[in-house]
Amino acid sequence: MHHLSYLQAIVIGLIQGITELFPVSSLGHNVLIPALLGPSWTASMNVGKQESPYLAIVVGLHVATAIGITAYFWRDWVRIIAGFFTSLRPVLTLRPLELRTAEQKLAWMIIVATIPVGITGLLFEHEFRVLFGVPSRAAIFLIANGVILYLGERLRPSKSREADERLAAETHAEAGTGPRDGELVAAGPGRRPPGAHAAGQRALRQQEITDAAAADGRLARESFWQALIIGAAQILALLAGISRDGVTIVAGMFRGLPRIDAARFAFLLATPVILAAGVLKIGDLFGSLGNGIRPQILVASVVAGVAAYLSVRFLMKYFQTRTLTPFAVYCVVFGGASLLYLGLK
Repeated sequence: MHHLSYLQAIVIGLIQGITELFPVSSLGHNVLIPALLGPSWTASMNVGKQESPYLAIVVGLHVATAIGITAYFWRDWVRIIAGFFTSLRPVLTLRPLELRTAEQKLAWMIIVATIPVGITGLLFEHEFRVLFGVPSRAAIFLIANGVILYLGERLRPSKSREADERLAAETHAEAGTGPRDGELVAAGPGRRPPGAHAAGQRALRQQEITDAAAADGRLARESFWQALIIGAAQILALLAGISRDGVTIVAGMFRGLPRIDAARFAFLLATPVILAAGVLKIGDLFGSLGNGIRPQILVASVVAGVAAYLSVRFLMKYFQTRTLTPFAVYCVVFGGASLLYLGLK
């Protein structure tokens, strides 16, 4: 029987929920933080050990994280899944596949983009985890992740920068036609009309839905080849310390996407991969590795799901105007400090 305290469960859930979405590598943090905190944490979160209880914990964490991301993008997933099934109608009547809508195209782009990391993960996930799930190596790859993020911003092609500028110009043009999204016109000095706050919230939600549909349209204009290249970048995240979302956002920008669309595509791509990673290991949760710690895993999963939802909500606003550079600096500093500490320990 394994031991995991509720405090450890809460900390593990927070680490997973935040670092899975922030471009700082959840796996890298799950390797490094236990090594920095001491033996009791390492015993619960030894990524590289075959019989580690972490293998049971990660099932709940991954499923909960995927649910948290889906909760934010639920409207988008309803449209994308509906687009996938409607795209199959011609096939059912023995006609060629036809992609007539943005949702249909985006659904198949996500499928195509997920193939490389899906195959690689199924074949080599264990080898990657054992070989690179070592604190010193995770610290080195975390530094490398910071360098990737920094160079991704510094060397971003002009096509991506121009796309950002076009989106900003369109946003400003729309804002100039009336009150900004969610902004209310006061009925009098310091007062709002009855129901104004609710009306403003409804207008804001409607604007978010409209913006999401417009983003899907822009993404659907990209080719399947572009989607495959961007999706293949996720393979690097099998290395503890390399962020899935970080390298995918950089790959998207290097293929000419505006930063916010690259982030959106990265989060949409991450959802099926994270969910599959949990579902495929479901046997570990209900097997001997989960004995004695299932209540704690439930707590960790709830915390991870809530943290993931709040993280993606924050990041989708953050990437509208801000860059990957702060995350790059964090990765280099934390990775370098961890490497130094582990060397002196």
